[in-house]
Amino acid sequence: MKIPDATAANQKPDGPAYQMPVLFIGHGSPMNAIEDNEFSRAWSRIAQSFPKPEAILCLSAHWETAGTYVTAMLQPRTIHDFAGFPQALFDLEYPAPGEPALAERIRQTVEGVAIKPDFDWGLDHGAWSILRRMYPQADIPVLQLSLDHSKPAQFHYDLGRALKVLRNQGVLVLGSGNIVHNLGAVIWKDIAHDWAIAFDQQIRKLILAGEHDAIIHYQQLGEAARLSVPAFDHFCPLLPVLGLQDKGEAVTFFCEKVTLGAISMSSVLIGQNKPDQV
Repeated sequence: MKIPDATAANQKPDGPAYQMPVLFIGHGSPMNAIEDNEFSRAWSRIAQSFPKPEAILCLSAHWETAGTYVTAMLQPRTIHDFAGFPQALFDLEYPAPGEPALAERIRQTVEGVAIKPDFDWGLDHGAWSILRRMYPQADIPVLQLSLDHSKPAQFHYDLGRALKVLRNQGVLVLGSGNIVHNLGAVIWKDIAHDWAIAFDQQIRKLILAGEHDAIIHYQQLGEAARLSVPAFDHFCPLLPVLGLQDKGEAVTFFCEKVTLGAISMSSVLIGQNKPDQV
């Protein structure tokens, strides 16, 4: 795919364009949407550390497709894509508007990839469970961009690079997944397997070192990687987020924790606006 020149982005009338930060958030359990805990509080705080976006584009682990799609409806539905949780979670709605014009702009921005408009999906819990904590008023347009399960890791990283122009147009790009996500190794306690901690820390070091190629080829990182990423879906949203990073750009980590044995909540803010306490 062709990577557009980010400097060609629109500028605000009152001066140079502000470059929005980029986020990867480990979303963990859907219960974080209704529980008052260390993660939900951190998501609320992180949103206060940079200007309110004009729109949000979310890449969630929970929307995998054959091909690449972007939601293009005026009012995306709230999808309760889980089972076995309290009724209070199913009763939640996140009535954020969509923005069809932005969906079309995204389709035109990424050359070489046939991004198709979607009018059926909506907002899955990988998006709304986080956003209802960050922006509880649901007054910011939200779109989702799907993950193409037929494409390799490099494709998703390059997709992020191709979307970089959006950062200068007031769009917050948010990846939602988990660096470590192995439901088969879950322990229902606030503890972690040694291999899960080791892989989580290894990815942190690689991000800080700017070693994106090693992260793209995570399968080569050994047994801890194999156990931590048994399926690509939750790891995948990290890659477009890294693709959106400028060389040498500031990185801040928050929610640095592996819990339930094999679920990493570690989250990353890329951008100039570093929070004081997150």
